[in-house]
Amino acid sequence: MREVYLDYNGSAPLDPRVVDVMTPILNDGIGNASSVHRFGRRQKAAVDDAREQVAALLGGRPSNVIFTGGATEANNLALQGAINCAPIGRSRILISAVEHASVRQTARYLDELGLAKLDIIPVTDGGFVDLDALEAAIGTNVALVSVMAANSETGVLNPIAEISEQAHAVGAFFHCDATQMVGRLPFDMEETGADFVSTSGHKICGPGGIGALIGTRRSLRHLRPIIHGGGHERGLRSGSLNVAGIVGYGEAAHIAAEEREWESIRVATLRDRLTASLKTALGSVYEVGDIGHRLPNTANIRFEGADAEAVVTNMDPVAVSTGSACNSGSIEPSEVLLAMGVPRDAVFESIRFSLGRFTTREDIQIAVQRTVEAVEFVRVMTRECA
Repeated sequence: MREVYLDYNGSAPLDPRVVDVMTPILNDGIGNASSVHRFGRRQKAAVDDAREQVAALLGGRPSNVIFTGGATEANNLALQGAINCAPIGRSRILISAVEHASVRQTARYLDELGLAKLDIIPVTDGGFVDLDALEAAIGTNVALVSVMAANSETGVLNPIAEISEQAHAVGAFFHCDATQMVGRLPFDMEETGADFVSTSGHKICGPGGIGALIGTRRSLRHLRPIIHGGGHERGLRSGSLNVAGIVGYGEAAHIAAEEREWESIRVATLRDRLTASLKTALGSVYEVGDIGHRLPNTANIRFEGADAEAVVTNMDPVAVSTGSACNSGSIEPSEVLLAMGVPRDAVFESIRFSLGRFTTREDIQIAVQRTVEAVEFVRVMTRECA
C-alpha cells in the first residue's frame, strides 16, 4: 500500500514548479541581495519580483512585505514589535483562546515580563471568536488584537472583518495569522482591515523556513524590530535574505493565486467524500467545530471509544495528525479543543485530516480503508483492556 499524506495543515509538499524556479538561484545565485554590484542587483530583482507575488496573494503592497524565517517569526515580530512601540496607556493584548502557540506563547511571554497585559477572548463551541465577548473586553487601553483567520486544528474560520472593526473602533491594531487560510480561501488585507498579516511558504506548497509579515504603511511605522543587525527589510528584520527561499515562496504564492479557486472546490469534494465514507463505515463518528464555516481542506473528526494517538499509529502509511502536543515528554490535550468546550476524553479521540493540492481520490479510498481498520482495532483493544 502506497504512502498517503493528509497532513497539509502541518506542512504541504513542495510543488515541483517551485523547485524549478528555486534551482537556478541555488545553482547560480551569487551575491548578497543588499550588495550594489551586478550580482547583488540580480538577487534583489528576484526578491522584488517575489515581494510582488506575495503581496498580490494577500491584497497588500509589495513595499510592505517583510520577509521572515516563517510565520512563527512573523507572529513574534507583530506582537513583540507592536508592544515595544505601543504608546503609554496602551498595554493590553487580546488574543483568541484558539491561537497558534507562536501567538499564544509570545503573548504570555510579554505578560510574564510585565510588558503587556494579556486577555484571552473566548470562542463559541463552534470554534470561532465570540464577538460579544470581544466587545465586552476591548477598550482604549488595548494596543493589539491578534486573531487567526482559520484554525489549523479544526479549519474553523473567524469573523476577522468584524474583529478588525472592533479593534479599530478603540484605536488598536489588528494582527491576523492567516497562515492556514491564505491560498485556500480568498484573503484581502484591505477588505478585512488587517494591519498585520502573517503567512508561511510551506503551507502553500512552497519551501520551509520562509514567511512574511505584511503590514500597512501606518502599522509598520508603529513596529520595532526583534532581530537587530544590518537594517534589512525596512529595518524591521535584519539578516541577509534567503533569496532561493523567497523566490520559491513567491512562486508558490503565484500558483496559489492562480489555482486556489478550483483547487479548493476539488479538495472540498474529496474532504466531504472522506467524512461521509467514515460516518457510513463506522459508528459514533463526529466532526468537531462549525463544519459550515471552515477551510475546504480540513476535517477534525472524533472517533468515540478510540484513542487518537493509537489510531494514528495504526493508520500507517496514511499520515494524519492529532490535536495533541508533546510537552516535556507527556501528551497534553489540545488547548484549542478544550477552549471550544470539547470534553477532555473527546479531545483525546480527535484526529485532524487535512488535504491539499496533490491529494487524489485513490488517496481518500486508502485513507478511509486504513482509518476504518485502525479505529475498529483500537476500539476492540480498548474494550478487551477495560
